[in-house]
Amino acid sequence: MTFLHTVADLSTSHLTSGTASMQGANLSAVIEFILSGFSTFPHLQLMFFLLYLLMYLFTLLGNLLIMATIWREPSLHTPMYLFLCALSISEVLYTFAITPRMLADLLSTHHTIVLMACASQMFFSFTFGFTHSFLLTVMGYDRYVAICHPLCYNVLMSPRDCACLVAWSWAGGSVMGLVVTSAIFYLTFCGPNVIHHFFCHMPPLVKLACGDNVSTVAMGVGLVCVIVLLGCCLLILLSYAFIVAAILRIPSAEGRHKAFSTCASHLTVVVVHYGFASVIYLKPKGPQSLEADTLMGITYTVLIPFLSPIVFSLRNKELKNAMKKTFLNKFFLHSS
Repeated sequence: MTFLHTVADLSTSHLTSGTASMQGANLSAVIEFILSGFSTFPHLQLMFFLLYLLMYLFTLLGNLLIMATIWREPSLHTPMYLFLCALSISEVLYTFAITPRMLADLLSTHHTIVLMACASQMFFSFTFGFTHSFLLTVMGYDRYVAICHPLCYNVLMSPRDCACLVAWSWAGGSVMGLVVTSAIFYLTFCGPNVIHHFFCHMPPLVKLACGDNVSTVAMGVGLVCVIVLLGCCLLILLSYAFIVAAILRIPSAEGRHKAFSTCASHLTVVVVHYGFASVIYLKPKGPQSLEADTLMGITYTVLIPFLSPIVFSLRNKELKNAMKKTFLNKFFLHSS
């Protein structure tokens, strides 16, 4: 998903070490945390619950519909749609790692989360978020091969190669999740234990750590995230630089439009993901309230996953027609 927010928050946060250091950095005096994300909106929590529940259900339905359509329609058994199916799976799992707990907290006054549950939530959110970024990069490469080297497409994007790219994306996401979570929870947490967010988000969690190595660990994790995410972003930009150059060499306007239409949905999702993160989190930092942090967090945990299925369904003509053929026609046939 879009973790540029984590990098931006981490690089601009004023991380302070606690005054006490415990024996053994891998031991912690804190056994549970308190998530205070929505406590500043006591009168709006029911409204938020209904709104986010509907968006979450739509996100699940949209992604499941995309996966089912690709599975059932033989004409969509191509590399591009294999990657789209894997992307939908990572989207579902990413939201599942965060949203159900958030919805439960909106209806509850008991917002505590034990240490291991917090670590698990961070691990899975980072794993699926980075997997999402890697898959978007792979999809950019797929479009590059299809448009710039069409005669070699079947060789370069064979079923085995596509499966390997998906597997490496998931493996890379898992490694990043493990590295980040291990580094953060190696720190000592000796109080306070209130996380000013609605899930176990890295920057507010790091602020609760104490010891002499907090700043070093935070900067190290931030640097790793910057390198990986900017690497993904630069590879996508490089792919589209070659794609645009190839499209401009096509003599007919109809040919240029047809070539670009195969990239439209992927490019739109990339712009939405990285655009939202850049506008919100890479702007100059100033004093910011807990309310603003919470509402901004909703953007990348609820809104962007909500928009992705809509973009792919509406911007991809082939997928949209397959959905109508697979589901709507059968529905009307059974109704009649």
